Amino acid sequence: MSGRGWQSLFRAQSLRRWQSSSTLPPPIGKFESLSDNSRRFTFALAGFLGGSAFIYSIINPNKFKLSRVKSMVGLESDSKELEKRKLTSREKRFIKFSSVEYEGQIYMTPQDFLESVIEAEPKPRLKRRKLGDREITALKENTPDMAGNSDSLFRHLGNKGIIAYTEYLFLLTILIKPSSGFKIAFSMLDQDGNERIDKEEFKVLESIFSSAAKERKENLNLEDNDYGLQKGHQVDTSLLVHFFGRDGEEELKFSEFCTFMDNLQTEVLHMEFGEFSKGAPSISELDFARILLRYTFLNSEDYDNILERLYERLQEEKGITFEEFKDFCQFLNNLDDFQIAMRMYTLADKPISQEEFSRAVHICTGKHLSTHMVYTVFQIFDDDGDGLLSYQEFVAMMKDRIHRGLKTYSRQEGWEGFKHCVKREMRETS
Repeated sequence: MSGRGWQSLFRAQSLRRWQSSSTLPPPIGKFESLSDNSRRFTFALAGFLGGSAFIYSIINPNKFKLSRVKSMVGLESDSKELEKRKLTSREKRFIKFSSVEYEGQIYMTPQDFLESVIEAEPKPRLKRRKLGDREITALKENTPDMAGNSDSLFRHLGNKGIIAYTEYLFLLTILIKPSSGFKIAFSMLDQDGNERIDKEEFKVLESIFSSAAKERKENLNLEDNDYGLQKGHQVDTSLLVHFFGRDGEEELKFSEFCTFMDNLQTEVLHMEFGEFSKGAPSISELDFARILLRYTFLNSEDYDNILERLYERLQEEKGITFEEFKDFCQFLNNLDDFQIAMRMYTLADKPISQEEFSRAVHICTGKHLSTHMVYTVFQIFDDDGDGLLSYQEFVAMMKDRIHRGLKTYSRQEGWEGFKHCVKREMRETS
């Protein structure tokens, strides 16, 4: 057979190999089904997009990313749907300090909670301790009822207890809010007017003040939450056992709840105070300033300038006792009332004197701050030394203090970011 014959034979066999035995007509592609005008429009559109992307990449080489082109032409799905939800600052802190785990959900111990509001970093550990049903039962047996409540409850429990994420948010709220706000919600849930609520009603109260729903609105399906913060199973935590007993049938009185609030606030303040007092009955005015400023977004230079200014202005070092420190910190929990009083009193938002400041604090809290405490506060925050205080700037800085660095701030950092926050707070108070 000639060479041309062999070529014809191989061509025929090759065609038969790729031909289908089906009698249906070959499929027609979407592009082939378009009319001539539609094809020309498609080519023009593709050329326009490609040319625009090329020109943009030349003008802005740093901003151009291949992923943008892929998403433009449909080769890459929306990254927001695939990207894992970002954690809030409180979620990050809870995860960082949580040291135990039960059935896939992470928990804080009472000791973890105290450390999370005092320390910058948790104590070193190899891994979280996994609890079983036997350990959970033992923790319930170890938890005292409300009769055993004291201002050392959390330190007494130590690592023998569990606190869920929603309870963590609720406890943080207790540290920064006065009891008056809880009184309103408590009364709304107390349908028979006996100032008592049961376990299920308390969970409603907890959800109101913990802001869990607001912070976790991006992830409403708790079963699919892979961070271990919230799971569908139910377990009686140490807080529930403390309030409602091991069987969960007890009722919580509002007076008992107020006692719990005061004791928890006092316990945290004791730990903060003790960090600087080292067992002494008082701390120095400089240490008091360090406690107030530790959560503010001041750079090191401005921080040092405030401490140096305080040192130079103090005529003598009398010290700050724990009772003075506690009274001032509890006043900070009433900052909203203080702002209202100041707006009504100083209609032009003018600076206030020490006497006006003391009177406003007494109106808001019913307590009198010592003369030395008020004098010390003014030496810390009176920038120009004229004896007057801009209450708006004071409130803005003290909100950093009561939120303990967990409030949402501007993306700006350092002094510029802090000034932005102060200006924003001043606008909100005006």
